[in-house]
Amino acid sequence: MRPPPSFGLLFDIDGVLVRGKKVLPVAPKAFSKLIDGTGNFRVPTVFLTNSGNSLRSQKAQQLTKWLGVPIHEDQVVMAHSPLRMFKEFHNKKVLVSGQGPVREIAANLGFKHIVTIDEFSNAFPMLDSLDHNRSPREPNPHEERFPAIESVVLFGEPIRWEVSLQLIVDALTTNGKPCPPLPKKLPYPHIPILACNTDLHWMAEACLPRFGHGAFLVCLENLYKKITGHELIYTALIGKPSEITYHHAERMVLEHAISIGCPGAVKTLYCIGQVSRSHTLARVEYVCNIFKFSGDNVNTDIFGANLYDKYLRRVWSGKNKPARQSILQIARRGVHHFIEDEDGPQSSDFTAERCYSILVQTGVFGDHTMSDSEHSPRDFLPVEESLRQPNFVSENVYRAVELVFEREKFA
Repeated sequence: MRPPPSFGLLFDIDGVLVRGKKVLPVAPKAFSKLIDGTGNFRVPTVFLTNSGNSLRSQKAQQLTKWLGVPIHEDQVVMAHSPLRMFKEFHNKKVLVSGQGPVREIAANLGFKHIVTIDEFSNAFPMLDSLDHNRSPREPNPHEERFPAIESVVLFGEPIRWEVSLQLIVDALTTNGKPCPPLPKKLPYPHIPILACNTDLHWMAEACLPRFGHGAFLVCLENLYKKITGHELIYTALIGKPSEITYHHAERMVLEHAISIGCPGAVKTLYCIGQVSRSHTLARVEYVCNIFKFSGDNVNTDIFGANLYDKYLRRVWSGKNKPARQSILQIARRGVHHFIEDEDGPQSSDFTAERCYSILVQTGVFGDHTMSDSEHSPRDFLPVEESLRQPNFVSENVYRAVELVFEREKFA
């Protein structure tokens, strides 16, 4: 009898499995290697995406249709998924920005008191005045009764950027209540901001990359600083390349391993992603055991996987063996003050020792991309050059799975 696999797979979606909504031809073939004769997974498998404008269940249904393999929502890690751990904010009044079912997304993450941008605009109608055809004639007589916003949660790029930018800055500069009496002094630090997905751009069916949520965040950061003279402060940045996201993804791998009857330790994670062709000849000189496959950019996927591998190596080194909970303490911006562990496998039960990054050549960037430009999120700079380099390079996702199976001697 074959022993259970001691490795798990993390797949990005865009550029690895699909291009926009078009399934890459090798993707279903790759997943046929991961299931048995009854259609059940043989290897713990999780999908790790920076998408944040849909529910996990919706993304799982989409993946099932694309790949021809049953995908459960517990196999999907969205950009916002780790916010389930931010329980200190779940009972606060939160202003949520993005598109899609943002209220339902927030509720599923545990938030109890949710205000959407549209609801905030309706409560303070005179603030939404940039579109003169929509400008109201009268203020809301009940706006003074509106409870103050206590935190801002940014899921993804909104549809009407100008409205969200204006109202979020209004909330930040008024302690969450933009109506008289206003604060006599600019409140700083401002109310907490939890932001998901820092990708500057992404690739759809268009021939050029499109602005992502990271571009929206750049606008917000610069507008806030221009108006106030202060730096915008993120309480947390969630999604790739954050270590918190990979910590959460490892938890989901462990849970999937248990659900498919593979209770043994998962020692190696393989993260599968993509970047530009200009990087595909990069030196492959690092040996990590979690392969990262993704579809956004080198400072999201490869960087994130290698950053988590760096953490794992430090954890398992002979000189420094902190508890696995320390992942919650190394996150930037003091986020550890707000995180509580989820139900399920505890930090002390985590077993991954290495995280390998695998670059596939079917992704976002082409030779035309300004690959030397710095696209990293502001709060993750500077990026060590070594963390940009993939551990392995593969032609496509099918070849990447073959590579993993060969390394793991798994037939």
